[in-house]
Amino acid sequence: MTRTTPPRPVDITALFPELRDHSTTATRLHPRPGKPTTADSSVGGPLLWPADEPWPVCLDGDAHDADQLSTPATVRRSREIYAAAQLRADTTGAYELTAEERAVVPDYDFSEPDELLDQPIPLIPVAQLHRRDVPDFAGPDGTDLLQVLWCPLDHSEEGYNPRVRLYWRRSADVVDPLTTAPEPPVVSDSYLPVPCVVHPEQVREYQYGALLPEDLNARITAWRKETGHSYQRDLSLAPGWKVGGYANWSLTDPHPMDCAECGTAMTLLFTAASTERHGPDSSWRPVEEEPASTSLTPTAVEIGRGYALYVFRCPVSFDHPAATAMQ
Repeated sequence: MTRTTPPRPVDITALFPELRDHSTTATRLHPRPGKPTTADSSVGGPLLWPADEPWPVCLDGDAHDADQLSTPATVRRSREIYAAAQLRADTTGAYELTAEERAVVPDYDFSEPDELLDQPIPLIPVAQLHRRDVPDFAGPDGTDLLQVLWCPLDHSEEGYNPRVRLYWRRSADVVDPLTTAPEPPVVSDSYLPVPCVVHPEQVREYQYGALLPEDLNARITAWRKETGHSYQRDLSLAPGWKVGGYANWSLTDPHPMDCAECGTAMTLLFTAASTERHGPDSSWRPVEEEPASTSLTPTAVEIGRGYALYVFRCPVSFDHPAATAMQ
């Protein structure tokens, strides 16, 4: 089903026409739980990966910042149990696990042994994006597929976030695809996405306020205080998983994201978000969905305490390393 973002509550460019010079497009992915295949664009789905290409692994061992470790099977089973309990609660009004379910779900403070980190940790598929599906796709000439993977554990040098790896390829070159990807022995449950189909939709965004020219930002701020409208929340930056667009520097002041290889200012490539929108009645809720019809957290990914992980690329070369920021 198509997902359509409603018109913004206010046409901000009618009031501030110069904002058009500080705008760009973004593709909202609208991930929803499903059963994507290797041929599909997806979040958390299987990748079209050559069988003869080694699967990437993380070798950081006990340098991972390990808090609570779970096996992927435990995470998936626990999610099934909690979802079943919620369905019962929707009918009975009482949320409670059965004795059989409580016996399966680990205790709140349970963690698998740290020794399981002393082996290569296969990376987790985060997203697969076909050029045909994503208007804001960016990749090297001749490629039509972007694959985003990450280590499903915290890395202190990445701001206590997962370490991201990017792979671009030409899908027609994958003639003998991998049938089953290896799984890590342990993960942080926050970094194991629910397999989701995507419903790409291109929208227009306007630059984060503090990065606008000072006079323009001041006038927008004065207008916001007078009218009560929220430029950041409702008029400029789409929430949720997306490709392209601008970053929302909601956690810290904006800071330079420069390429470690050449020093060039980097461009936002991809966003993995904890939530799809700010609440059930958010102005960004697709017109096709009722407030209670879908979860605000369809992927089950949680970045920090409900933030987003922005992945930046160097505009000079796709071979230069990506960078990330949590906001």
